[in-house]
Amino acid sequence: MNQVHVQELECLFVLAEELHFGRTAARLGCSQSRVSQLVGALERRVGVRLVDRTSRRVALSRFGAQFVDEVRPAYDALDAALTGARERARRGALCRLQIGFHGSVYEEVTEAFRRLRAEEDVSMELSEIPWGSPFTAVLGGRLDAVVVELPVHEPALTTGFRFPPQDRLLAVADSHPLAAADRVDVEELGSLDLLRPVGDAPDYWMTAQVPHATPAGTPIRSTTGITTVHEGLARVATGEHGMLICRPLSERTTRSDVRYLTVDGLDDPSQLGLVWRTDRTNRQLKALAGHLREQFTRPQGTP
Repeated sequence: MNQVHVQELECLFVLAEELHFGRTAARLGCSQSRVSQLVGALERRVGVRLVDRTSRRVALSRFGAQFVDEVRPAYDALDAALTGARERARRGALCRLQIGFHGSVYEEVTEAFRRLRAEEDVSMELSEIPWGSPFTAVLGGRLDAVVVELPVHEPALTTGFRFPPQDRLLAVADSHPLAAADRVDVEELGSLDLLRPVGDAPDYWMTAQVPHATPAGTPIRSTTGITTVHEGLARVATGEHGMLICRPLSERTTRSDVRYLTVDGLDDPSQLGLVWRTDRTNRQLKALAGHLREQFTRPQGTP
């Protein structure tokens, strides 16, 4: 099928309004001969005469009038889309942000999303990403940003907002011997088989999620990998494994077969970050970081 050029359509639409080659050329900023060339090229592509020309009169043919009526709405929609895209590009804005996350999205985060959508007229698409691949999708350009566990040392990434640090708790099955108490000493991690994330995250990130040893140097076993936090909790419930998770997740994930224990002596807290690719920084991502900052610094109970 022959491709129709946008310039040819634009020329025909202007000619349909002016019905004069000279005025059409003036509006388009070209010569009358160029107008004739464009109209002729379009007629050859369509395979029918669209314009009746005489030395005294210019008019659309019957097929030309029908063609204009059928094609003009699609052309106008395309023109509006291009105009909108140029304006968003000028402002450094997107009409849609694609955000990845680990585990769950908390109420304060969704409120920041709502505020951004209302302020910027931008839609949000959320998707859960594999626990062990926090940076792959955003580095590859498939996501605009991710809300993931820190640390982030990748040179190509920017951490736009750091969430408040949170305690890390130990999740064990309610039938596990440690579940009888509310707390456990960090050295007892050496007696467990902790679940670890599976993916292509760098070693420093993997170690931050599941340390190799206790502070006293006792090795921590980790024989089984998982791809999502919720998969991990299901495995924990079987009684064979433990898992380190952040306190907010424990508060929002209630299971009768899993207990969450405070780990005394575990000094490294859990901290999330809003992370995006540095070369794709835009005004909306900065605005989202600002809304998150407002949400997490606002006194409790303040609307």
